[in-house]
Amino acid sequence: MALPPSGAGSLQGAARILSGLLEARTGQELAESRAWRMETALRPVLRAHHLQDVEELAARILSKRDPRLEEDVVNALLNNESSFFRDPQTFEMIHRQIWPRIRGTREDRTLRIWSAGCSTGQEAYSIAIRLRNDMARWLGWRIEILATDISTAAIEQARSGVYSQMDVQRGLPVGDLLKWFEPHGEDWRACAELRRMIDFRHDNLFDARAPDGQYDLLLCRNVLLYFTPERRRSVLRLLARHSHAGSVLLLGAGETVIGQSDDFMPHADFRGGYARKEAPPCDAGLPLRKAG
Repeated sequence: MALPPSGAGSLQGAARILSGLLEARTGQELAESRAWRMETALRPVLRAHHLQDVEELAARILSKRDPRLEEDVVNALLNNESSFFRDPQTFEMIHRQIWPRIRGTREDRTLRIWSAGCSTGQEAYSIAIRLRNDMARWLGWRIEILATDISTAAIEQARSGVYSQMDVQRGLPVGDLLKWFEPHGEDWRACAELRRMIDFRHDNLFDARAPDGQYDLLLCRNVLLYFTPERRRSVLRLLARHSHAGSVLLLGAGETVIGQSDDFMPHADFRGGYARKEAPPCDAGLPLRKAG
């Protein structure tokens, strides 16, 4: 891992070192809007590793390789902002427009969904809830939901399915809370039926191992905005390799493929969605593993 050639003796130098660690490990740039809260975000890490301040933390990072410390720093600096049914209009479009299109075109009766950059899992659980609430329409279908994120801490929470009262109050309808969650101390836990629907995996979009085959719906919302243009193009190429002619890609409201991808174009039928462009006859894309 290459870090900026700067000493850790000042707060500014420490910030450069820790920002460099985040970018080297995840590809994310620490924008000014997030840099100001670096000290606050790292306080739990300082306490856990018995460090006085971020300058000492940066010096420890420079002085010796400590994988556990580096991982804790990266997890603390990642933006794991998420909520249930975030951008409700997107989920309405999925439910009322995208699902019917997929049901009418997939002869093998298999629905494959990938939530890339899933954070702590609320997006994937929201998808699962919508599917379970409409399960009569999906009888006889094989449904696969893959959810990946680079944050080991976020994936650990997502797998547990445990959310605080504040978490469930952000976007989760009361009816769905009572139907699909159960009390877990002072928190709430997604029921086993929901948890079994989702395959949560730790993965890096720049070194993806988890994706397998092609997906009908790909969600990569509010992820690209943290990357440089070059890295955005790299992620979009990866998403293209795991999509097909009928796939729908959904990005965040402030994100677009326009000017950043030769593989996707705005979808003709789904506002805010993107479709895979037809590959030329001599397409030399990377080979896909067989979907399983």
